Amino acid sequence: METILPVERTLTPSDHLRMRRLLAQQRDDSACEVLHELLEGSEVLASPAPVPVSLVTLGSRVLLQDTARTGAPYQLTLCEPRDARPAQACISVLSPVGASLLGLCAGQVARWRTPTGQEGAALILAVLFQPEALAREPL
Repeated sequence: METILPVERTLTPSDHLRMRRLLAQQRDDSACEVLHELLEGSEVLASPAPVPVSLVTLGSRVLLQDTARTGAPYQLTLCEPRDARPAQACISVLSPVGASLLGLCAGQVARWRTPTGQEGAALILAVLFQPEALAREPL
């Protein structure tokens, strides 16, 4: 598994902690490498800084468009490995696509390489749902 990670990423403190926990639990060397690169190449938001609504965090549902624009926009939900259900568009943060999305914002391009060597890229059109947004909504 190889993920092409951009330099500019932003993680929430809780996502940073969750990624560190996943790294400690991993036995797969390639997953460890991806997580290590992701953590090393990310800025962590200062707590209690507000989380930008356009930021892709764990649990976010995003609207993507293939950069080749060969198909219709599609939605994915980014989740922890135990919750992954690819057939329902719930992808693991440890997958090439999932790792490429975490910490990016709407308007940025996620790039990845699958285990078979196929490269992919998608423009993040919108963050349709972000768990942190629930904390910002008035009761």
